[in-house]
Amino acid sequence: MKTLIIARHGNTFRKGETPTRVGSRTDLELVEEERGRGIGLYLKKNGLVPTRILAAPLKRTMGTAALAAEAAGCTCPVEPDHRFIEVDYGPDENKTEEEVKARLGAVDAAAEGLDPATMTAEELDARGAAIIDRWNAEAIVPDSWKVDVEQICRNWQSLAAEVKDGETLLCVSSNGTIRFAPVITGDYAAFCAENDIKVATGGVCVFTSEDGTTWTCQEWGVKAFKLV
Repeated sequence: MKTLIIARHGNTFRKGETPTRVGSRTDLELVEEERGRGIGLYLKKNGLVPTRILAAPLKRTMGTAALAAEAAGCTCPVEPDHRFIEVDYGPDENKTEEEVKARLGAVDAAAEGLDPATMTAEELDARGAAIIDRWNAEAIVPDSWKVDVEQICRNWQSLAAEVKDGETLLCVSSNGTIRFAPVITGDYAAFCAENDIKVATGGVCVFTSEDGTTWTCQEWGVKAFKLV
């Protein structure tokens, strides 16, 4: 049996702070340890202690991986792997969600030949929200975001191919990148139709394979910190 565990990093904003869309160009520290440790405790509790750990080379992902390893009693080092760094949100990098929706709404309106200047903030917000909803439901990339979908999918497929017999590999990444991981199941569209592809901070996803070719999702987006 081969096991691939994919986890999202912990929180980078404290309760009460206004979060922004944090991508690959915004390297924030974790503001808590509960979710990282929760990942490790959950894996230990379920007999899934990693034999190898990879993490995107950002403070939030490397830090989460280190916390998870410690909590799981894992002695293997955390290996930085740039393949699984967060996506680049382009002009929306480090912007609040309201700012993101307003920009996307204006771009969408202009693409239809409408003048955004004549539209209300509510109309632009609704358009932007619909675009974000498509990103969260179907991974349809919004205008001007720098997301190489084909490359990200190839990266997940190559990682799955690297898992050795009897190995339990943990990879800590981020929301924008993790949503493409189910491509390893062979039917990404069906997975999106049946699951919420946006994984919460500290969320854990578990895939297994008996032949190294066919991968099955056993758990998706489990909020481990709530179960330990």
